[in-house]
Amino acid sequence: MKFVVSSTELLGHLQAISRVISSKNTLPILDNFLFNLSGNDLEITASDLESTLITRMKLENTQGEGMIALPARILLDTLKEFSAQPLTFDINVETMAVVISSENGKFNVVGQNGIDFPALPAIKKDKKFTFTINADVLLAGINKTLFATAEDELRPVMGGIFIEASPEKITFVASDAHKLVRYQRNDAHADENASFILPKKPASLLRNILPREEGSSTVEFDDKNAFFNLSNYKVVCRLVEGNYPNYNSVIPKNNPRKVTIDRVEFYNTLRRVSVFSNQASNLVKLHLKGNQVTVSAQDIDFSISAYEKIKCQYEGEELEIGFKSVFLLEILSNIGSQDVMIELADPTRAGLFLPAETENEAEDLLMLLMPMMINA
Repeated sequence: MKFVVSSTELLGHLQAISRVISSKNTLPILDNFLFNLSGNDLEITASDLESTLITRMKLENTQGEGMIALPARILLDTLKEFSAQPLTFDINVETMAVVISSENGKFNVVGQNGIDFPALPAIKKDKKFTFTINADVLLAGINKTLFATAEDELRPVMGGIFIEASPEKITFVASDAHKLVRYQRNDAHADENASFILPKKPASLLRNILPREEGSSTVEFDDKNAFFNLSNYKVVCRLVEGNYPNYNSVIPKNNPRKVTIDRVEFYNTLRRVSVFSNQASNLVKLHLKGNQVTVSAQDIDFSISAYEKIKCQYEGEELEIGFKSVFLLEILSNIGSQDVMIELADPTRAGLFLPAETENEAEDLLMLLMPMMINA
């Protein structure tokens, strides 16, 4: 089989799917890309068994068809050094010998039989759910929640993004038991209620691919696997098994104290003051009184402390509450609005962080952060 392809176009597709390849593959064949030529369609696959990425390219100049596994590292390292030019791949399907011809030279590689590459899982028809979602909505849902997933091997369900589809909306949830993010879109929906937990690695792979995509994508899943069918790519992954905790039960309902504050000013103040917090606890205190919040931190061991005052709009009685500065900074950097609204009940209950204004009326973003004990 033989085909001609643009070096830069091929490199772009290979780099996009190469992120899935693990440095410690259990099967040697997984250190390769699987090339499958059928007519003028070239399909290239990369996998680590848990997740699989597939990309498709339309070629104009092809002969024959077949499949071969080619070493990923050699291909990537070679293609990076080419200027934009056509490359001819001449593959002997019987001996697996490959000759790559450029304008000025030839490169010989030996591939492996593509039959040895792991087959894709099948979705069980009796447990299959399907919904359609715009690429930009899926990207926003992953972007807003991925940072809040947990690194907890004992509770794998917390290490992924919980995606809940219903006829009214699609909800993305992530939590590590300290912070929680719930992102809802009512401009995306499914025909019936269904949910799954998307693991962290395929979520970050999707986050890298989705900016290249436009239009709608189809999501198909059962109790074990999910398929994300995009216009130029397909992402297949094994899902996290188990039941996601009831996230609605931890969101406090009555929060009489409401603060509206300039997000960037608050973020910069926190960065300065948190330098003076205890390195083990990262505790910063917020003292709310009148239309002013005092952000303070101290480390008794080193006799250092700092405080800074910021103007805000505050409704409610005087209050002092403590948060872990690292988490608070993460939350503020993942809210896009100019002002942020903080809803509080008392120093022992979670604080809610909401964008004060939203550009898109279809989205609803809520972030929650558990407080820390303030030792008097």
